[in-house]
Amino acid sequence: MPNPESKKIVRIFSWASFLNDFGSDMIYPVWPLFVTGALGANMAVLGLLDGLGEALVSISQAVSGYFSDKLGKRKIFVWAGYVCGGLSRLGYACATAWPQLIPFRILDRAGKMRGAPRDAIVADVSAKDELGKNFGILRSMDNLGAVCGIIFCIVFIRALNYRNLFLIAAVPSLLSAFWIWAAVKERPAPQIKVFKGLAFKDLNGNLKLFLFLSALFALGSFSYSFLLIFAQKTGFKVTWVPVFYLIFTAAASLFSFPFGKLSDRVGRKAVLFMAFLFWALTCLGFILYPGGWMMAVCFVLYGLHKAALEPVQKTFVAQLAPPELRASSLGGFQMVVGLCALPASLSAGFFWDKINSLAPFYISLGLTAAAMFLLLFIKEEKL
Repeated sequence: MPNPESKKIVRIFSWASFLNDFGSDMIYPVWPLFVTGALGANMAVLGLLDGLGEALVSISQAVSGYFSDKLGKRKIFVWAGYVCGGLSRLGYACATAWPQLIPFRILDRAGKMRGAPRDAIVADVSAKDELGKNFGILRSMDNLGAVCGIIFCIVFIRALNYRNLFLIAAVPSLLSAFWIWAAVKERPAPQIKVFKGLAFKDLNGNLKLFLFLSALFALGSFSYSFLLIFAQKTGFKVTWVPVFYLIFTAAASLFSFPFGKLSDRVGRKAVLFMAFLFWALTCLGFILYPGGWMMAVCFVLYGLHKAALEPVQKTFVAQLAPPELRASSLGGFQMVVGLCALPASLSAGFFWDKINSLAPFYISLGLTAAAMFLLLFIKEEKL
């Protein structure tokens, strides 16, 4: 029998997630244009801002998860995370030089502190036979909000300048924060053993190798911002940039579930090979066929790469880790890959400025090939 409290919590969090992603994805398609065009930053600065943001996502989720368990409090991290997201967009709108973006970028990504405590609340109120369904609903509303936000950006980008768009984008997240603060009742958190640290020596050789190759690949997997700027540099108008963002977001949303199911049938390694191959083809497409209709194909390939990579990587870690270290291994994996995002995007921007716009793609191809080679040596149990 459905749990009324569970249905209420999931409904609130689902719509809050929809609103927040609606606001955030109103600005993500034009973020690189705003940084490099309106504020005059170079590609190295764009790489710094994007890499710093991705690294902070991993740190903020790990820290909030730890303190949520330690303090027995969940709700405050969730609504505070949405407040951070909303305030950061107000800051973006007021920025007149790129250095002013740094504290607001930190605030924006720190807003991801909501993730782990929110998921814990959903897990606390959900029965075992409805947990997957509830998390699926949340992810669906995330994606729906993102698509609606991108469409809003595409439709109104000409009528609104960047700053007005950012001001509007702040509203949905602040509404989400107020709704959760007012409507969600804090429950005493269950007694949980707080994560005290995972030593590298505790991992088996198989998982160590997978962690290493994933970090290697992540070092070459720079931010989507570089792809959007590249598209603009090849002659596409500013109004086309959000369309390309919509293309890869829609592709990732549509194919994440099928690729996850496929990995259950053919194995994780096969789907990860496909993810790496999609990224390699994306890089080759930008190198060999810049501009024209192939640009849309490249963004579809990038979306397929995201769809195959993100759900399968975590599943593979959970499969390779010892059961007693599964949660710690997943947390460590997220932290390592997230921290690699900073040097990945920072170095991509540096090579873009100092050599040429194709240099990051060549370097990434090399790192991807190395990761694919090392993946051959991972021993996967039969499913």
